[in-house]
Amino acid sequence: MEKEELEKEERPENDEENAYLEEGVHVTLVTAEELENAIRSKDKKYLEEMTEKVSDVDIAEAIDKLDPSLTIQLFRLLKNEDAATLFDDLSQDAQEALIKAMTGNELAIILKEQSADDVADALDGMPANLVKKALTAAPVDMRNDVNRLLGYKDDTAGALMTTEYLEFRGDVLVSDCIKTIREKGKHAETVYTLFIRDNKRKFIGTVDLDDLIFADPSAKLEDIMNRDAPSCTTDTDQEDVGNLFRRYKLNAMAVVNQDGCLIGIVTGDDAVDVMTEESSEDIEHMNQVAHLEDSYLETHPWKMARKCTPWIIMLLILGTFSSMVLSGFQNSIAVLPVLAAFVPVITDTGGNAGGQTIALMIRGLALKEFRPRDYLKLIWQELRSAIIIAAVVAVFGFIWFSIEQYFGIVYVDPETQASIWNGLCWTWEFADNAFRVSGVLSLTLFIVIILSKLIAVTLTMIPAALKKDPAIVGQPLLTTIIDITGLLVYFGIAEALILAFL
Repeated sequence: MEKEELEKEERPENDEENAYLEEGVHVTLVTAEELENAIRSKDKKYLEEMTEKVSDVDIAEAIDKLDPSLTIQLFRLLKNEDAATLFDDLSQDAQEALIKAMTGNELAIILKEQSADDVADALDGMPANLVKKALTAAPVDMRNDVNRLLGYKDDTAGALMTTEYLEFRGDVLVSDCIKTIREKGKHAETVYTLFIRDNKRKFIGTVDLDDLIFADPSAKLEDIMNRDAPSCTTDTDQEDVGNLFRRYKLNAMAVVNQDGCLIGIVTGDDAVDVMTEESSEDIEHMNQVAHLEDSYLETHPWKMARKCTPWIIMLLILGTFSSMVLSGFQNSIAVLPVLAAFVPVITDTGGNAGGQTIALMIRGLALKEFRPRDYLKLIWQELRSAIIIAAVVAVFGFIWFSIEQYFGIVYVDPETQASIWNGLCWTWEFADNAFRVSGVLSLTLFIVIILSKLIAVTLTMIPAALKKDPAIVGQPLLTTIIDITGLLVYFGIAEALILAFL
């Protein structure tokens, strides 16, 4: 078989396998086609070189594009240690296919090199027969840990944590601790943060690896440990865990039980995954899109349609109320048709103003900057800024709407089409009507901007107070509500200030 060079100094042109790379980023990659050729020719030497030069993540991405039968052949060609490290980065479908096809001995070799939390993540959601097969092949201590992790509620620290970490009593000497790290550290999830407990297993602090290395060998760990290190319980929501990592810039964090005893840790890579997952869910909720289990390109169009269609239909039904409002003011529109021309301006401005606020509210709630009990403070804060924003927009709007009418962008009277271009706008009657329309629009914008921002605060605080994700109140839903409110305000003011005098 003719081998292609694995090292790529520059990103290849027109290469779909490398399309996700940014300019200036240089990594060594392998394609699914290269893998398939190596598997079919049983080229173990090529595969060995590949695992040394290409990261596991990129190899796994190429493997996910192979037929399951080829994936199984690949794992039988790889060295045991290489196969074991690759397993964790595969998609769940590929992992499931491997577990189904492997013998008990082959599976035992793979699982032996895995951490209990990674195995629990892989098995979560798999058919019961495959879970049983995997647990049977796993070492006894891992089996117990995996069973315990699978018993924790999803999206909690208990489900995220690993039980493979280094813990020491506070009275252990620095020199003894370093010796233990050299002996056992290779099998721990992290050695950069060490977890310290007392004689009753209660968590009392952490020691960073750099502090340990530069400490006096005869000192005790309790003398150099961080006593203010944060911890969480097994029931802590994973979003809160991610926020703790962000706030305190942690590499790892202790997980304790209700008695404060150390039972596991959450590592930084798991926290990053959580924050990515939570951000994705917030974006999906804010835009009324059901959660996608796979990446966008891997999601079948029919599945994508099923995720999006129900929300669009729901918003369409809610839009009926906007139609009802417009229908109720048909007589007003008939008397002064120019009012209809500015409907999109009112609805769009209100939706945009509310969208800004709802984004800030969701961000603040996610980062724990405030809570639902701060509702009145938030209303007061948003009201003050909304008045300033609304006033500026209203003044600018009055000038802009007047310019539109004088330049004929929008005609006050469609029959005469008066504008500066034909000189018919230089009358008191035209100015009176134009400025009255501009005044109505400006006043409407002033009120709608304030209302939309206050409504946005309220809509996000309601689900938050009910312990639900505030992102479920997304931009489309908010916009629909603001549209109805804005139309009522707009035509109400128009009837009071213009139509009443016609």
